[in-house]
Amino acid sequence: MTATATEKNTLTQETETGISRRGWPLVLLFVVALSLAGWSYLFAMIADMVPAMDMTEAGPGMGVFNHFNIFAGLSAEARAALAVICLPAGATFGMPGPDMTGYDLVKVFLMWAMMSMAMMLPTAIPMIRAYHAWLRRGPVPAGAMTALSIAAVLGYLSIWLGYAVVATFAHWGLSIAGGLSDMMAPASLALTTSVLFAAGLYQFTPAKTACLQRCWYPRWTFSGDQIGRGLVNGYREGLAQGMICLGCCWAVMTVMFAVGLMNVVWIALLGGIMALEKTFPSRVLPRLIGAGLIGWATLLVGLIYA
Repeated sequence: MTATATEKNTLTQETETGISRRGWPLVLLFVVALSLAGWSYLFAMIADMVPAMDMTEAGPGMGVFNHFNIFAGLSAEARAALAVICLPAGATFGMPGPDMTGYDLVKVFLMWAMMSMAMMLPTAIPMIRAYHAWLRRGPVPAGAMTALSIAAVLGYLSIWLGYAVVATFAHWGLSIAGGLSDMMAPASLALTTSVLFAAGLYQFTPAKTACLQRCWYPRWTFSGDQIGRGLVNGYREGLAQGMICLGCCWAVMTVMFAVGLMNVVWIALLGGIMALEKTFPSRVLPRLIGAGLIGWATLLVGLIYA
């Protein structure tokens, strides 16, 4: 009888492990799909901008997209005229107008939301995987692990959508003040240097260090002891981890105001930097990033007063 009970327990454990292993790919697929949706939206905006605009105005590195400009070599006036004639109506997908109406603010929010999905969700994969593995050791039924993990993803994303709301109003204020160009790039070196200095200095603060350590070694706050309550707890866990991530990464994310908000080259670069910073524990890397941002700002200050 004892041997039979042991065999049953072993079989149950193996079955639950198999379910959880099958569940993780579904969670990963969900995260990847959301991230790809963000990237698809951003590249749709770029594809719409390329024919009619000089992409060098979108920020450093974006000039490479001018190779795909069918109107390259023409004046800005000629490009604009040909764009009206040759491109389909409404060929300003996702781009806000200079008047910053309510509809334009919606476009700006969607841009920031998609940027957050593209940049931040991939950096959360180690945390989400750790949470999924933690659920295996708790009282949560194996079949609920996928739902709980997806709920945590949605909670995490909610925090960054909140950041997108704040960034939208910052964008609106800078546009009204003339701080951003029509291509959503900084209109002055003063804005660029201010953002770079602030982001660089934050890398050396205790708040940055504390949040980054929680990203390296996540601690879970809410248990999923019941399926119904557990889904809520999964979402709350995502909110908690999202707040930690926000405390870690908001400054680097805000560097987008310094390099151009539609600069997909820097979206990819900064997303990669944050992923490395959060995944591999290192006290040196955050300080190197901070020193690099401050050094860059210092060089720009030299250009201002040269």
